[in-house]
Amino acid sequence: MSQFEIRPGQSAPLGATLDPDGVNFAVFSRHATTVTLCLFDDAGTEVQRISLPERQGHVWHGYVPGMTKGQKYGFRMDGPFEPTKGHRFNANKLLIDPYAKQLTGHPIWNDALFTYQPGHTDKDLSFNSADSAPYMPRSVVVDPYFDRGAVTAPGHPLKKSVIYEAHVKGLTAGHPETNNPGTYAAMSSEPILDHLNKLGVTAVELLPVQAFLNEKFLLDRGLTNYWGYMTYGFFAPDPRYMQGSDIAEFQQMVRRFHAAGIEVILDVVYNHTAEGSELGPTLMFRGLDNASYYRLHDNPRYYIDDSGCGNTLNFENPAVIRLVMDSLRYWVQVMHVDGFRFDLCSSLGRTAQGFERDGPFFRAIGQDPVLNQVKLIAEPWDIGPGGYQLGAYPAPFAEWNDKYRDDVRGFWRNDPGKIKPMAERLVGSAPYFDHDGRPATSSLNFLTAHDGFTLQDTVSYNQKHNLANGEDGRDGHSNNHSENMGVEGPSNDPDLEAARLQRKRNMFATLMLSQGTPMLLAGDELSNSQSGNNNVYCQDNKLGWVNWPDETDPFLEFCQQAITFRDEHPLLRQTRFLHSRQREYDGESDLFWRRADGKPMKQTDWDDPNAGMLVAELRTAAGSPSYVHRQRALLVILNRGDAVDITVPSLPIGEHWVRSFDTGAADATKPISGTLIKANSVVVFSKERIKTDV
Repeated sequence: MSQFEIRPGQSAPLGATLDPDGVNFAVFSRHATTVTLCLFDDAGTEVQRISLPERQGHVWHGYVPGMTKGQKYGFRMDGPFEPTKGHRFNANKLLIDPYAKQLTGHPIWNDALFTYQPGHTDKDLSFNSADSAPYMPRSVVVDPYFDRGAVTAPGHPLKKSVIYEAHVKGLTAGHPETNNPGTYAAMSSEPILDHLNKLGVTAVELLPVQAFLNEKFLLDRGLTNYWGYMTYGFFAPDPRYMQGSDIAEFQQMVRRFHAAGIEVILDVVYNHTAEGSELGPTLMFRGLDNASYYRLHDNPRYYIDDSGCGNTLNFENPAVIRLVMDSLRYWVQVMHVDGFRFDLCSSLGRTAQGFERDGPFFRAIGQDPVLNQVKLIAEPWDIGPGGYQLGAYPAPFAEWNDKYRDDVRGFWRNDPGKIKPMAERLVGSAPYFDHDGRPATSSLNFLTAHDGFTLQDTVSYNQKHNLANGEDGRDGHSNNHSENMGVEGPSNDPDLEAARLQRKRNMFATLMLSQGTPMLLAGDELSNSQSGNNNVYCQDNKLGWVNWPDETDPFLEFCQQAITFRDEHPLLRQTRFLHSRQREYDGESDLFWRRADGKPMKQTDWDDPNAGMLVAELRTAAGSPSYVHRQRALLVILNRGDAVDITVPSLPIGEHWVRSFDTGAADATKPISGTLIKANSVVVFSKERIKTDV
């Protein structure tokens, strides 16, 4: 291999940028003294080291003429090794380019990955001179251009969105008809697209697909990192989901989803990295400039850990903001995704003063003309002080609403005192989200997610069963708001299984009848079970994968009906909140709460801990402009108690209430007539004009 020359190059853009004549390299480090570009051949041998000659501010850069795509490379950084001052430079460690668009693989666990000597009495204060290059993946120079043809993004507004949280391998590994299961290609294969289109979802939200690490403690147990929340490559698709090595595999997946009318949202992890605590490996940021990239304690030897994963990125540093913003724009503009769900998003808003809803990251994303146009979803908490921030995020963020999950589960489990919380959840959780001009779609409603019980397990288990994770059952949530309904786990009792199915129908119907943006967990529509394990983060096997049944699950057809019903009724997906306000154009209230006898709810009714029925009369929200479709009214009834014959509101001559949806009927969209509401059921009446013969 011939030796390359180096020229000055440019300080922007960061990373490796290919042009017809060569490659420009640029990398940030404020405290390094020397930056070395290391080149490798296809066999993995280091063949040349080139010092980057130029520095503009804190960006080191150089241009290599004649270099082409496919070149493997990494960085070595020299500088002070002073852990007590926050500096951990060690030129013996090969580092991933934080802007690498492609990686050759994953780190191989070896003591050489650490800047210190494992087992040394001084721990992380010791210095490790072993070369880590044999155990590190290489960054790869790529040409990211991809011809999408005439395919464009679907552009579904949140008010019409139904989000489907899925894992690339988990959804496809057990499917009987997909080729190359566990890959991006399988994820967008015809069988998967056909299933999602029939179900009626508008977007898939993929668990982390940015390159992530398998932690050593999991490998030592014979397990692996299945979920992927240990990111170290913010630009690179994880190689484990590829058939080959071309990032076009990911781009082709997105293209196929868009052609099918389905958006792609990525679950992204920018709150921490895979490098962990001061005792973790050195893969990138720790070696590039530890004191700049991470939040450090007053004793800078140690990391502030608001993530529970050993470290927290420093979003007060402009270089970190730039890195994350560049990463997000890359996934939108080059990889063509439609939005992001931010893991532990409170960490992204942290400064020295704590969480700030107008902190640097939120200000940056709010003014960005690319990113403020895509879907942005916050997981509104972390484990740091004051980390739970449900409802505190600025527009245009939506937020995972765990209050919705817990209150819906509690209501249908017949917990006392759940009438008022359930009413708030049904109409968009306004106490949390109705401020600063935020729409009702800001509440992302869910019954289940990757973290916790599946819907089938929510009605089948009282306790978590996590022994397979190797942590003696200590991991995972202990309060799941679940109920086994008489038997822990699977049962051959047809009556019990029928009751469980009815509970699921009621909960799923509630989700689709609620104001806000609904999200469902992949496999729930197939009655997928994880055998009571509510934390399958390390179970890359049949326990964690979706179990595709040999026959059509009866629950699947119901889910299709419920999603279709939501789509057909604009009243269920409004952007304005319902506050029982009088509408100017007709004087009617946009929301009216009734008792079973048709009379208005009184305070004593709301305060009754044993109350078991909610009756909500919904109309188009007051203040809605004239161009908003004014569907007449819906009467939504949630009945967790005994059967009751209700009194429906009186209507003007020429109008009547039509029973249009009923979870107590074999076919929910073809319910029986009348006003009898079965025990443990959800019923919807539609206000319609009486048809007359002409």
